Amino acid sequence: MGFIDFRSLLLFSALLRVILIVYGEWQDTHMEVRYTDVDYLVFSDAASLMVSGKSPYGRTTYRYSPLLAFLLMPNSIIHHSWGKFLFSASDLLVGWFIRTILKLRRVPENLCTYSVMVWLLNPFTFTIGTRGNCEPIVCAVILWIIICLMNGNLLQAAFWYGLVVHFRIYPIIYALPIILVLDPHYFQSGQKPVLSNWRSSQGKAPQNSTKVTQKYIIWNALTSLLTRGRIMFGLISAAVFFSCTLLFFYLYRWEFLHEALLYHLTRTDPRHNFSIYFYHIYLHYEQELSVVEKLVSFLPQFIVQMVLICCFALDIPFCFFAQTVAFVAFNKVITAQYFVWFFCLLPLILPWCNMRLKWEGLCCIFIWMGAQMHWLMWGYLLEFKGKNVFLQLWMASLMFLAANTFILIMFIRHHRYSRIFERLEHANSKNAMKLE
Repeated sequence: MGFIDFRSLLLFSALLRVILIVYGEWQDTHMEVRYTDVDYLVFSDAASLMVSGKSPYGRTTYRYSPLLAFLLMPNSIIHHSWGKFLFSASDLLVGWFIRTILKLRRVPENLCTYSVMVWLLNPFTFTIGTRGNCEPIVCAVILWIIICLMNGNLLQAAFWYGLVVHFRIYPIIYALPIILVLDPHYFQSGQKPVLSNWRSSQGKAPQNSTKVTQKYIIWNALTSLLTRGRIMFGLISAAVFFSCTLLFFYLYRWEFLHEALLYHLTRTDPRHNFSIYFYHIYLHYEQELSVVEKLVSFLPQFIVQMVLICCFALDIPFCFFAQTVAFVAFNKVITAQYFVWFFCLLPLILPWCNMRLKWEGLCCIFIWMGAQMHWLMWGYLLEFKGKNVFLQLWMASLMFLAANTFILIMFIRHHRYSRIFERLEHANSKNAMKLE
């Protein structure tokens, strides 16, 4: 396969998304099954209420920050497809940011372009934005935070992190690895950090993550967490998050707090849910879950997150990817849109992956797709045919968890560990040797 120009790829991707948005309008008008995501109708109705000066939570099932409805207010003023173009533009921006991150780490141009193609030409990702799902905005902000950290822009990173956690609560899982990566031996406020690059990691055998973990934990235990950079990041991101939350609480009171934040902490969904907990939720849907039941469902997720953070915190793109896959796989509620959360991070780790596409890569793809299609088959029989296949659907959820776990292990085994920053002392000594 010959070299592909990034600008041509971006232009083709933009044209593809415009065509899909136009086609979606036609399908919504002429066919029984709509192309537009039902959530987009909810967003649009909430935005329409805001235009008329009312609360967006007047629209039932709107459970997002008022910021989303604010961004979609032009749906009622300009055109109802405004949001789809906004989300698709964010989708393209994700592709641009992927390339920016890889270029900062000196990944070769052709490898950058192929990695970006994994996002821009992925049928799952380009349909998400064109159908009217808001997840590309969150993905773009997450990647921008990584770029800010790589450029040493701590204030910007903190601001956008506080905002994105308010907008969509799940990025809170990245708080600890960000704090750990602001290690004073690698990152100092007011000084641009020295980035490790792709070339320096080539030819090295994959490092033993256990040894890296032990050294890092011991070293970090001897070093105070209360450094200037960490305190600044924590204070600024918390200030942005609580400022947005207090503002909207003032405007919309407890309705906002419950729908936009608290609901997602206690959410249960007996259908449309890939989670292994779905069957238990279905059997006890009318009952309040006990504290023990809530703890049991949260504990595996918490343990896996802590292990991954301890192992890979300094390799922050891979840490984010592994965390997100695990978070989604072990969550109480899993819907298809959640997969976008780790799809946007996948291209960032591919240049450091020594997995062969021909065998291991295709095996992972077929296992993941097969487990998902198997689940969808039983979901179709339940939702559209009214068959009593809850038990079979639960078994399919167990298989899907096994598939996600297998793929995560495969990526960990084939990943070439590479810290995003070099130690400042080591970088300074290398520069001094060059000057001599």
